[in-house]
Amino acid sequence: MDKNADEILKKASKKIDAASGVKFTVTMINRDANKKQTAKMAADVLYQQGKYRVTFGENIIYCDGTATWHWNKDDNEVVVNKMSDKEDDLMNPGRLLANYSKNFKAKFIRKEANGDAVIDLTPKKARSYYKIRFIIGSNSVVRRMEMHNYDSTSAEYGISNFANAKVTETDFIFSTKDNPSVEVIDMR
Repeated sequence: MDKNADEILKKASKKIDAASGVKFTVTMINRDANKKQTAKMAADVLYQQGKYRVTFGENIIYCDGTATWHWNKDDNEVVVNKMSDKEDDLMNPGRLLANYSKNFKAKFIRKEANGDAVIDLTPKKARSYYKIRFIIGSNSVVRRMEMHNYDSTSAEYGISNFANAKVTETDFIFSTKDNPSVEVIDMR
């Protein structure tokens, strides 16, 4: 175990889960090295202790910690799935950081001049990616996450506008009452 990486990751996990709620913007950049293509998208995230709501384009993903609702407004439908314990928690930053030692080997790479820590997580079991790199600020807030895939593609998640937010349980569940015309496809 890398003690430097472990200490920094534990602080980052506590930072995100200690808040009664946080709100931040994620900028996702997908790169394909072979085709020299780049796709960029921004998403707004509301997060509280394992629960989240991600809004991007005409899509909203709700997660209450046990199920996910993916609402595609263009198709006027929401698909409900049960969360699996086998998932890597890539959509759930608090759970990924809290459980990283189960699924990953952590390695402290370096401390940047601005105080940011660079930490790599390597999956213990075969995945489509070989490394997740975290850039964590001196304030223990994750600033960026990069996923490096075997197929020469990579995804970068830049985090900005990290702030405390007031949240309620209903923020993380799709409401059929408020959206009666939306078709619900329950896959649980």
